[in-house]
Order: sequence, then structure tokens, then C-alpha cells
Amino acid sequence: MSLKRPRSLKWSLVLRIALLQCAMLTLIIVGILGALLATGLIPHDYEDGTMDVLADAVARDTGGKLVLRETSDLTKLRSDIPGLWFIIRDKQGQRLQEGTVPAIFQPFADLLDTISDARIDNSIGESAPPDAKIRWTETAAGNVQIFTGTKGGLSLPRLLGQAPQFFLQGILPLAGLMALATLFATPWVVRGALSGLGHAAAEAERIDIDQRGVQLPLKDVPKEVAPLVKAVNAALARLDKGYERHKRFLTDAAHELRTPVAILNTRLASLPATPERARLLQDAARLSTLTDQLLDLQRLDRQTLPFEKVDLVAIARGVVVDLAPMAFSAGYEMSFEPAKDTVFATGDRTAIERAVTNIVLNAIEHGGRAGKITVSVTAPAVIEVRDEGVGVPPAERERIFEPFYRLRPQDHGAGLGLNLVQEIMQLHGGHIEIFDGKPSGACFRMSFRASPT
Repeated sequence: MSLKRPRSLKWSLVLRIALLQCAMLTLIIVGILGALLATGLIPHDYEDGTMDVLADAVARDTGGKLVLRETSDLTKLRSDIPGLWFIIRDKQGQRLQEGTVPAIFQPFADLLDTISDARIDNSIGESAPPDAKIRWTETAAGNVQIFTGTKGGLSLPRLLGQAPQFFLQGILPLAGLMALATLFATPWVVRGALSGLGHAAAEAERIDIDQRGVQLPLKDVPKEVAPLVKAVNAALARLDKGYERHKRFLTDAAHELRTPVAILNTRLASLPATPERARLLQDAARLSTLTDQLLDLQRLDRQTLPFEKVDLVAIARGVVVDLAPMAFSAGYEMSFEPAKDTVFATGDRTAIERAVTNIVLNAIEHGGRAGKITVSVTAPAVIEVRDEGVGVPPAERERIFEPFYRLRPQDHGAGLGLNLVQEIMQLHGGHIEIFDGKPSGACFRMSFRASPT
């Protein structure tokens, strides 16, 4: 199952705010128009009421003559205005007339050929609707000229019919401008509002097994997100406590094991020399090594002493001298090849010595009990341990540093030795790599930080 791509908070806010603005703008305008209709302000000032009803009613019969359909609005208009009058004519000279044109407007009736649009009023400068209007308008019968009074009101169906056009020409452009403003403003606002969250995320990147005690900052974090950050901090604190309990348990267990392992070795040494005694001594030695590795891990975790200038050649030579008898008895030749008399690095002497020892012990254990084990030291600060065994497949070269990983089911595994080496290299800011040996086997290369001259 594929995971959905996370939604962008910025664009989600832009879309929602733009839709909200459009809806609010529509409601506001509709509310204003409704209020004007309810209070009668629009009908009072509206001057095309009669003309609208007549325009909707005018049509043509089968012969193409102008006729006036008896619509419900026309019936109501005649009921509301007893003295209704109008003249409707087209460009071909056909004419419909009803009622008596007031005498004051009679002269205009004789001049309709020369008038396009006109508003006619008895008073000068009045703001109320005029008393009569002349206008050419589109109808079902085509373009016709209507001359009539202005006593009709605004029709609600006609108002609703104009809503789509009003939306496209009025509301939509305004909503578009507001959406553009939102598009540019929202990212800036979101970026500023979530700046504290960005700092918390950057701090979260530092969380690591070796960087305990990290807490995410709450400064400038939005109030709505603060509970999540507090919950993460509480979880980190619980993890730190659990890690410390785990470390203390391993340390205590390793210390408790040292005494019974020492007693076991003493009792085994007192037994008669038999193949079974030799195998038991070997197993006890592995148990003693594992106990020492556990204690080394705990000491490494509590490393507080400052690094100093150390000679890698001297460290490697000491390890070779100490482990050469073990290598010889296991069937190997042992070679030490320093490129220079001294090669200096910055680090902890005891930890580096333990790392080199573990790599050599690993070569003795897994080198096939034949051939040569070579320890070399080269500039700027590199130690290599090579054997002539079966080597390490490229696909396994990362995993063998995991605790107790077995390269082959029948192997005893590396215990904590190689994992401890990796921890030491990380502590020193260096790295360890595995290459193919020449002509066979494996080559473990430890690269340290060279000490400045």
C-alpha cells in the first residue's frame, strides 16, 4: 500500500480562505440586496418595472405581427396600474398601443423615430424615478422600442434571473482579487506563524542514540501545536530514562558475571588436560571476552576525558606483540608493517587499543586458521588489519557491525567486538571500511583523525 503524499498546509489554507471569502462576499451582497428589497428602497427607485413586464410579454404571432401575451406579471401590472399606457413598435413600423398617452408626453409619441433612449420627467433635478421612459430593448419579438410610464416595481424573479450575470460580473472578479491577495499573503503568514515549528524540527534532526537529553524548543511554537511538542518531549524523556536503566542493567550484569567467569576459568584450569577441557576453556574465554566488551561499551558511553595525541604505530605494535602467541597457536603467521616510525592521531589510547585488538581477534577467529594476519599503519592516520580467509561478502559488510551478527549460521559471530569498534570510530570522528584482501580474505581499514603537526 502506497502512502499518500502529505498535503501542503499553505495551499490548503489558501484554497479554504479563498472559498470562504467568495462565500462571504456573496452572502454580504445578497444580504444587502435582500435588505433593500425588504425595506422597499429598490422598488421605490427602480424605474424599469413597467418596461420589464412589457418586454417579457411582447411576442409575434404566426404571421410575424407584434402581439402582447397575457402573462401573470402583465395581468398584475394592469391590476396595480389602472391607467396603464404604453407604445411598442419595431423597426418595420409595426405598433402596439394601449391606454391613453398623457398629454404632456404626447409630443414624444410623434417623435419616436428620432429618439433612441430617453428619461422624461415633469420636475427638474428630482432624484425620484422619471415619469416616463423611452428605450430600445431585446425581446422575444426582436429589438423593439417601448414608450411607457415608470410606475411598476422590481420583479423578484427578474432579480434572481440576473444573479448568474451579477455573480460573473460583480462577485467573481472581487473574489478573484481577494484570492490573489490571499495567495501571496498566506504563505508569508504561515511561514511566520510556523517558524517556531521549523526550529523544533531542526532540533529533532539532532536526536540520536548518542545525543540523549535533547528536548524540542517551545519558543514561537503555535499554541495549537504546543501540546504535540510537549508530548514528544515527554516521550523523549521517558526514552532517556529507559536507556539509562538499560545501560545500568548491562553494566551491573557484566560486573556480576566477572567473578563467576573467573572462578569457572580457575576450576577448568585445574582439570586434567583433555580435548573437552580445551573446548570448555575456549568457551569460557569467549564468555570472559563478552563480559569485557560489555564493560568497554559502558566505559565508552561515559567517555569524558579529552582526546590527546597518540601514536598509532606504538598502539598497533603493542597489540601485535600481545596477540601474536594466540595467532601462532591458531595456525597463523603474524606480520607488522608500519609505513613510518610514528603516525600520530587524536583520540583515547585505551579505546583505540581496544578497537585494534577486537579487529585482530576477529581475524584470528574468522581467518580460516591459516595464512598470514598483517597489521599495517600508514599516513595520515590509518590502521589496516588483513587476513587471508574467505573474506566478507559486499552485501554483509554493513551488517557485521551489528551486535552478535553471524555471517554464517555455523559461526560463533563477532559478539560485541565489531560493534564496539564501530562505536569507538564514531567517538573519534573516524570511520571503518571493509575491502577485499589481496590475494584473498578481508581488509579492515580504520581511518582516524590525524593529529595536527
